[in-house]
Amino acid sequence: MFGLGKKKKTISVVAPITGNAVPLEQVDDPAFAQKIIGDGLAIEPEQGVMVAPFDGHVIHLIDSHHSLVLGHESGLELLFHIGVNTVSLKGEPFTPHVKTGDKVKQGDVLIEFDMDKIRAAGLPVITPVVVANGDAVAELKTKLGPVKKNETEIMEIVMKK
Repeated sequence: MFGLGKKKKTISVVAPITGNAVPLEQVDDPAFAQKIIGDGLAIEPEQGVMVAPFDGHVIHLIDSHHSLVLGHESGLELLFHIGVNTVSLKGEPFTPHVKTGDKVKQGDVLIEFDMDKIRAAGLPVITPVVVANGDAVAELKTKLGPVKKNETEIMEIVMKK
């Protein structure tokens, strides 16, 4: 476990979406591209289905259903944001399968989304996956390239405690 000496919790995060994992810098939104919101990666989706990348709970589902924060028992919090500026769609192309407070198992469907409707609105579907509480993370490794939801590991995160 990275030879850290102390036993720190390591979390493996699998892809929540099938597609291509790319650096955050490729997201056409400065808050994500400059890692102002947090570190992570983004996925160019091939399918409009997002699943839980680990067992956890929904900390917050945004009212317009384009974004949510998922918590892990270790204290890790991940933010998933489907598309860029998609809050402007007022929930139209998004079908949530969870609500704030729900417990989820890895692979459970969180949100389905209509990529054609998002693109028809002139918006990108690239989906940032960002550590929302980076101050609790000691180390973050990302893996880029083709990913399959609920199979391909996209992040390995070592918590500080």
